[in-house]
Amino acid sequence: MARIKEKRPNTVSPGLVPVLSAGKHRSPRNGACFMEFASYLAGERWSDHPTCTHPSLATLARLVNDCTTDASRSRLAHLIPSVIGMNGDDPRIALVVALRAATTALPIASEQRQRALAVGILSCERQLVELGYAVDGELGERVSNAFNRAPLAERWARKFLADSRATNSPRVVARMTDSVTRTGVLGIAQACTPGADDTLREVLRTAIADCAAILGAESIELGVARAASLQFEEAVEARRSHNAVPQRERLLSARRG
Repeated sequence: MARIKEKRPNTVSPGLVPVLSAGKHRSPRNGACFMEFASYLAGERWSDHPTCTHPSLATLARLVNDCTTDASRSRLAHLIPSVIGMNGDDPRIALVVALRAATTALPIASEQRQRALAVGILSCERQLVELGYAVDGELGERVSNAFNRAPLAERWARKFLADSRATNSPRVVARMTDSVTRTGVLGIAQACTPGADDTLREVLRTAIADCAAILGAESIELGVARAASLQFEEAVEARRSHNAVPQRERLLSARRG
């Protein structure tokens, strides 16, 4: 009778702390991208696609990690605990992540990317409306401000989408939002403007906050997800001490201790 291979937890030595670097890594000894480090802190098997984070937010985090310069990448580290437990099946999550990247990138991206981003913004808006959510408040203002700074791209995109029909296929929407997010991050990273690293970091920080607002106060580890108040070193220490998922109580205990 064949033996069933048991799924093992992350067996990284608690004393070993990976170093943030670009790309995918076979083990923490070779470094870690943002999401691999999240898998380490969450006590999951070493992976850049851990289950502790929504796929769309994880995609954004990987892109920001890889497009940030080596000199600035370490400044992303304190955001890592805030993506742990940031997951759920609300279909708005992928849309707001894509919109955060696209609305930030639209005014500064190249003309070719501006058209794609404008189409992406309008498509995400359309999907939110299809789901019964109005694009208003802070999000609506952000979309308007982005289009005000790129009116030709908006005009082109509205004309392009005039005769197209929206699709609610989850697979198509997932591909669309990932494409919009990727185009947005690359547009920011390659824009002829200063401060790209700071802008990328802010996109990730605010996208995490957007997801937290959707998931609500009762989400699994929102105490960690609110995480600006938790220092990165404390999360690492909690991981070393418990060698398990750094849930809110454990992190707060480490902080108080």
